[in-house]
Amino acid sequence: MGENVQTSAYGSWPSPIDAALAAAHDGHPEWLGFVGDEVWWTEPRPTEGGRRTLVRRRADGQEESVLPAPWNVRSRVIEYGGHPWSGAVVAGEPLVVFVHFADQRLYRYEPGSEPRPLTPLSPVGGGLRWAEPQVRLDLGEVWCVLEEFTGDGPTDVRRVLAAVPLDGSAVRDRDAVRELTDDRHRFVTGPRISPDGSRAAWLAWDHPRMPWDGTELVVADIGPHGTLVEPRTLAGGPEESIAQADWSPDGRLLYASDRTGWWNLYRDGEQLCPREEEFGGALWKLGHRWFAPLDSGLIAVVHGSGSTALGILDPETGELVDAAGPWTEFAPTLAVHGERVVAVGASPRTAYEVVELDTRTGRARVIGAPHDDPVDPVYYPEPLIRTFTGPDGRDIHAHVYPPHHPGHRAPGGELPPYVVWVHGGPTGHAPLVLDLSIAYFTSRGIGVAEVNYGGSTGYGREYRNRLREQWGVVDVEDCAAVALALADEGTADRDRLAVRGGSAGGWTAAASLTATDVYACGTIVYPILDLAGWGTGETHDFESQYLESLVGPFAEVPGRYAERSPVEHADRVTVPFLLLQGLDDVICPPAQCERFLSRIAGRRVPHAYLAFEGEGHGFRRAETMIRALEAELSLYAQVFGLNPPGVPTLELVK
Repeated sequence: MGENVQTSAYGSWPSPIDAALAAAHDGHPEWLGFVGDEVWWTEPRPTEGGRRTLVRRRADGQEESVLPAPWNVRSRVIEYGGHPWSGAVVAGEPLVVFVHFADQRLYRYEPGSEPRPLTPLSPVGGGLRWAEPQVRLDLGEVWCVLEEFTGDGPTDVRRVLAAVPLDGSAVRDRDAVRELTDDRHRFVTGPRISPDGSRAAWLAWDHPRMPWDGTELVVADIGPHGTLVEPRTLAGGPEESIAQADWSPDGRLLYASDRTGWWNLYRDGEQLCPREEEFGGALWKLGHRWFAPLDSGLIAVVHGSGSTALGILDPETGELVDAAGPWTEFAPTLAVHGERVVAVGASPRTAYEVVELDTRTGRARVIGAPHDDPVDPVYYPEPLIRTFTGPDGRDIHAHVYPPHHPGHRAPGGELPPYVVWVHGGPTGHAPLVLDLSIAYFTSRGIGVAEVNYGGSTGYGREYRNRLREQWGVVDVEDCAAVALALADEGTADRDRLAVRGGSAGGWTAAASLTATDVYACGTIVYPILDLAGWGTGETHDFESQYLESLVGPFAEVPGRYAERSPVEHADRVTVPFLLLQGLDDVICPPAQCERFLSRIAGRRVPHAYLAFEGEGHGFRRAETMIRALEAELSLYAQVFGLNPPGVPTLELVK
């Protein structure tokens, strides 16, 4: 191929990875479960309005989407959602219950018939919402988490464990829903039932904590009529996060706790495999699973430091054997049946796919949503796992994706433009996986650096706690340190650095433009821009007191909220930027963008604002994602002096 390589400027290389291709491959399978011997999961359909469908893998390996449009299997509990479906086999046929996104009701579905609602609508606030349903055929019920709005405000809400009758008797009668707990805790996860049916375990936590700060592991006895008796806290607390709980086959309590500084596994309080690794993670959605007990007594685990592996742990010996395969990252979803383990794994060369591990043979294979290369993989970037040094000598973890194209190289002496990608959360993580949105840029000659700044998950509690009261400081410093290090070492062009991020990453991107002079431009996606507004009623309940730990107690340090907010320092933005926002976003509402723009007005800073009808927090529609990617590329083209072929020009206004 060498003699056919053309020399052309960075950012001008023609790429087969267009925005439509990247959009079509956005999202991945999640929420695995078994229905009898069959594996089922949810899967995105970006070209069908961004809905989530339910996919069934039959015993012969055939995959089918079981619910046609517009059915959308997705819960809005805590706005980020949770496990939205559950199934059982009745008389040889599947019976599935699921949450439909549009009305948040629980539906009962048997293949061959239309879904039928099981829960009532509520006219109050955000209504009645459900997550982590479990079909209890023995009781004729579905046990789940109920989120019930008590008023019109985003924090007028209560959460309890509840039982919904399978016969449909609660459709018009709220009182037919049986509450299993009181609402003494603000947040609860779905109950895990012990193998003998005598006990239930769940997690609970309260404001102002987030679940990665401190949770309680609650256990109750199950009475004769399916009542929960004498709930008691067995582990956890304000500074100990229990990420998940379950039962071993012999009825012992398993849980992942970070009491040592790392989420490790415990059985009845005894540590099973002490390692400086995570066997748990941030509970952004109810029903995330990092471990699953097998009938044999072994435990399937998703674990690692930074990236994650799928392994099998022998709790008697502490021995841990990882599945062989190309995967470098496993999502927090697991399902087990007999000795079969099903997970969702990805790598820098493959998108997320459904993987089955046979614990008897140790063999892992793809059984669902198989990765299919939409273009020749020679166009994929080759990531470098790097650790940079930040202020005070602290480590900063990052994945660096240099520009890469098999048929093009830049003229000697030209340094590439680089975009720093900031993940959301901020208690989150940029995984090491194939992302065609990254390849969209790298294959055109623009480098990408994903920064797992201090505060990110995957590196232990101490690394996560670096962001305590330091949001808008440590994240901004760490991203800048990586960008400048790339420039100093001659990897990136110092004059052509950009920053981009969504949600909490949008905050960091905006704060980076107001607090540093590192970047020539920025892309800010559904951001938080005004801490005072966001911390006093502008966001949803789950995160309504997140800033108490990220920034500090509002009652004690109100000045800090203003001091760090980009909206208060709009006058410091001197470089072009692109702002992208969903108009239905209840987590980071559009009002914040509008306030920010009103303060930019008249300051002659070139910018563009694209607001999308029908999009919430996280774009899901193909047409939105295409417009957003092309606009972002056009911004860089204009600011960096690039000439990417075939990209519509984004109009920047002053």
